[in-house]
Parts: sequence; structure tokens; C-alpha cells
Amino acid sequence: MYNQRPTGISFTRLMTDNITPSSTSTHGNTRPEIAEAIDKPHFHTVGDAADSIGCDAYVVGGYVRDIFLKRCSQDIDFVAVGSGIELARQVASQLGRKARLSVFKAYGTAQVRFGDLELEFVGARRESYSRDSRNPIVEDGTLDDDIARRDFTINAMAVCVNRSRFGELVDMYGGLEDLRNGIIRTPNDPDITFSDDPLRMMRAIRFATQLDFDILPETFDAIGRNAARIEIIARERIMTELMKIMGSARPSKGWLLLEKSGLLPLIFPELAAMRGVDTVGGRGHKDNFLHTLEVLDNVAAKSDNIWLRWAALLHDIAKPRTKRWDQRIGWTFHNHNFIGAKMIPGLFRSMRFPLNDKMKYVAKLVELHMRPIALVEDEVTDSAVRRLLNDAGDDIEDLMLLCRADITSKNPEKVKRHLENFEHVRQKMIELEERDNIRNYQPPVDGLEIMSTFGIGQCREVGIIKSAIKEAILDGRVENNHDAAYAFMLVQGAELGLSPVNSQDNSQAIGQ
Repeated sequence: MYNQRPTGISFTRLMTDNITPSSTSTHGNTRPEIAEAIDKPHFHTVGDAADSIGCDAYVVGGYVRDIFLKRCSQDIDFVAVGSGIELARQVASQLGRKARLSVFKAYGTAQVRFGDLELEFVGARRESYSRDSRNPIVEDGTLDDDIARRDFTINAMAVCVNRSRFGELVDMYGGLEDLRNGIIRTPNDPDITFSDDPLRMMRAIRFATQLDFDILPETFDAIGRNAARIEIIARERIMTELMKIMGSARPSKGWLLLEKSGLLPLIFPELAAMRGVDTVGGRGHKDNFLHTLEVLDNVAAKSDNIWLRWAALLHDIAKPRTKRWDQRIGWTFHNHNFIGAKMIPGLFRSMRFPLNDKMKYVAKLVELHMRPIALVEDEVTDSAVRRLLNDAGDDIEDLMLLCRADITSKNPEKVKRHLENFEHVRQKMIELEERDNIRNYQPPVDGLEIMSTFGIGQCREVGIIKSAIKEAILDGRVENNHDAAYAFMLVQGAELGLSPVNSQDNSQAIGQ
């Protein structure tokens, strides 16, 4: 996977097409197209501020990379060969009262907010690391020192904003050429780069996924050698990278790289456990990890909903726990949907994800993802469709998208039959929803009305009657309206030995 050519980026769109390789590895290359890309008031303001205090200033990192990828960003990082805080103060002064300055002396950094812009400033520095921490020991340094500490060559470019050299490109490590070739590699020894800051291993895979680039084999091999170092990284930082992978056009690439590198068992053992195929008597099951990634990509092709994508990734997460061999029917995964739904809160806690409606949404889809498939394979009854609509509520369309994506059979006839039946289920859903209004079911007769009618307080009988009304409506035996439900309530009350306080209601019940 990691040494295949990328297909997702159109390199003809890169400004680098007009830049020759010989101009990408030195200081002092002023390109008209670069100068044009940063010919904006805020860049000139920073350059003028730097000139006024006698320091060199450069826009660096991701913003420079994105110039060549023609991607816009409002977050801009500047390096001052001198004091970044002093430069930020001068910039804020020149921008006037609408500029908001924040200084972080402990880190030697500052931020200037101006409208939608966030300008970050730091002084050029060099870094060294201890074995047990990714937090570097920082010292003042040169521009070359600062560029050398960057994670990847494509992020290790700088553009000068001083007036005399405005638009001058500094590319010491061939980052522009790596952009042309779709390559992720480190400026220096990758073993040192990843051992010093193990989060960079996640970032390498994230950039490769987002940009559909290759990771240089030597760089990728170093990730495998240093994978265990990921244990010193906070879960929140890891999950930030995973969220960016999940937001990519083809997130499966990132998960395959995580698995191949050896990082996956360390950061997500439950997902890693899905990899592989067991065989008994020549009968094996499908590789549930690869199937899951196919489902994930199918969903990603149709929806930007990040939590629906997580539901796709986790829909079969309990299969390793529920896998059993049955001599008669082969491999089984009974109740994996229910057990998977119960696993979601624990997974969300370990991932530092929100334990709120997002978690409930994912758990619901994991639990229900077998239901539409069962409808497709069995007789599509009105009652079954009503219950599905009731249980899924407003998430029914997302559930149907997930279940459609779950059809990954390589048998074209089976796929054709399933898709045709899916359309039949969808039409049935539309018809019943228009007629019965079952989605997000609210009882036409609530508990307060039951207690008032029969002159009783909260008790077991109230729950029995409410449940009976709901079941009758879902079965189609009672229409989903107040009058029909009220009449049915009176009959149910009579069967439980309850009499309505109002004699007229009693006569209605006897008439039923």
C-alpha cells in the first residue's frame, strides 16, 4: 500500500509544475508565483514590521506547502530570526486596535488575531529531546536550525516576507520536489525524527492519507521500528490525527498504513483484532478488518458525516468477541451488533471522544445495522418496517446508507438482488411514514392520561397499557392517532380490571 503511486491528487494543479528540480534545494529562489500567492496586506505588514525591528521573517510550514497545493488557510505561522514575541507586538501595533495580541512567554510564542486571520509567531530555534518525553529542550537558533527540526520535507519550506526578499523560497530538503512526486519523508534521519516526537508517525500516515501521497519506504520502515514509542503520546493527540484520517476522501488508506506499520495494535487493539482469517476444515470467514475498511470507504464516498464514518468503522467491532465455529453452519458472529453497541461507550472513553449524543448515535447505528439487511433477506412486513422506523428515528437515512455500504459481496447477482430489495424496503418506508407517521414515535395517549382516566397513580398497570398501545400501533392493529389509541386503552384497562372514572368512558369500553 505505502509504495503505490497516489491517485487522489491532480499534480497538474500544483504550482510546482513550473518550477524545475534544481531550484528546490537552496536559499534565495524568488519565484513570481510565490510572491503573487502571498501578495496580501497581512504578509506585507509582517514584512514591514520585521524590517522596522531589524530581523528576518518567514512564513513557514503548512501554509507554504498549501500555497503549492492551492489550498487556503487562515492560520499562518511565522518564524523570526530573533524574537517572535517582539515581532508579534510590532505587527499588532501596525494593524491597530482591531488586532488582538496574545503572548505566551513560557513557550516563546505569540499570536495576533485580526478578523478571520490567526498569525502565529515564534523565534527561530533548535530542539533536543529526552528519551521519555516528546517535549523538546528549546534554544535560540538560526533559520536553518528551525527548518531542520520540521517533521517532513513538505512542511520544511519557508518564504521570506521582508521587503527586499519578498517571496524568496527557502527549501533546504527538497520539499517542493517531494510535493511534485507525492512523497512523505523526513528532512533528517527518520529514526531520530520519530523517536524524538512519536506523534510524527501518526502525522506521516495522516498526511499520506489526506494528500494521497506515498510514504518513502525508508521513512515507513522507521515508523515500524519506533512504533512502541507512541505510548508516550497523549490519547487526545492521537485521536486528533485519527479524526483527520477519518475526514479524508479515502480513510481506509490511513487505517491500512496504521495496521501495516504496527501502530494499530498499540492505539486501537479492538480494531486490530479484526485482522486475519481463521479456517477450520477448509472453511474460512472473510477478513473483517478489510471488509470494514471497504464499508468505511463506501460511506465516505457518500457522506461527510464524521460520526457516520465512525459508525461504519465500528459496525462489526464485536465480531472478534462473538466469533464461533459451528460444525453445521460454519463461522458465526451471533449478536455482534448488540455486543458492539455495548462496547461503544468504553471505546469512546478510551478515545477521549464526547460521551454525548454523538456516542449514542454511533451506538444506535452499530446496534441497528443488521435490521435492514434482515428485512432485505426476509419478507418485508409492514410491522417490521414500522418498528425499524420507530427505532431509528431521524437517523433512518444514515442507517440505510450504512447498510447499503455494508453490501460488499463480490457476487454481482447477490449484490443486484440485495439492492433491488433495498429499494423495495425504502419505498415501503416512505409509504408507511406518510400514512402512519411512525418515525420518532410519540404515544398518542401518555401515562398522565392513563392515570387520569382510570383514577390511579404511577403503577405497573400504566406501563403495561402504554406498551400495549405502542405494540398495537407498530403492528398496525391500531391507527396512530389519539381516538384510536384511547379506545384501545379502555379495552386494555378493562382486561386489567381497571374502570374509567368517567361512566361515559366505561360505556365506550363495553361497546368495544
